[in-house]
Amino acid sequence: MEKKGALAFRYAFPKTVPVMVGYIFLGMAYGILMEVNGFGIVWTLAMSLLVYAGSLQYVGVTLLAAGVNPVHAFLMGLMINARHLFYGISMLGKYRDLKRFKAYLIFALTDETFSVVCNEKVPRAIDREWVFLWVSLLNHCYWVLGSVLGNVLGSVISFNTKGLDFALTALFVVIFTDQWKSRKDHGPALTGVAGSVICLLLFGADRFIIPAMIVILVILSAGYRREAKKEVKEDGR
Repeated sequence: MEKKGALAFRYAFPKTVPVMVGYIFLGMAYGILMEVNGFGIVWTLAMSLLVYAGSLQYVGVTLLAAGVNPVHAFLMGLMINARHLFYGISMLGKYRDLKRFKAYLIFALTDETFSVVCNEKVPRAIDREWVFLWVSLLNHCYWVLGSVLGNVLGSVISFNTKGLDFALTALFVVIFTDQWKSRKDHGPALTGVAGSVICLLLFGADRFIIPAMIVILVILSAGYRREAKKEVKEDGR
């Protein structure tokens, strides 16, 4: 067991280095925002360990500072993280046969972890479940480390925090670009862009997120079912 885990770690770690660079700095920006808004290291550590959702955590700083109603905060979190539904659909094949770490892998499936795992072809000699665990766990640790460092720095150094909340948006653009360049099938990406733009025009900037998510979910689910039926027919030949 230990040998499998060590081998998987050596394989997984280099895959996470780009995420580490991004997460350390993004986490620091989040930690600084938490400190500036009056939330110390305990709050920052707890949020990064238990919530572990970068965009939601950035919004959460404002929600916590304003004392927003928990129901409103729940609905806001649901809208922001609804994109994880699409990750879940696309990862059904990858995670279907996993047994030991599935619960944690589902919890730790962030945008960046998804971008590493979704296209990863693990060699047969390496336990892929351990690889998925190390990728997810290492990325989680990078985020926690960055946010704690940022909170500590924010408590001893004065920062102008203007523009820090845009850092995550910039990362999403980079991830989208990387996925577009690395995949031949641009259908899901085009579906997401088209669905979002159409719903934005129909419902406006304040109300387009939920309709766009529903449209994208329906289209991608239909595509997944169509591909699954096609695979079953091909296997039955």
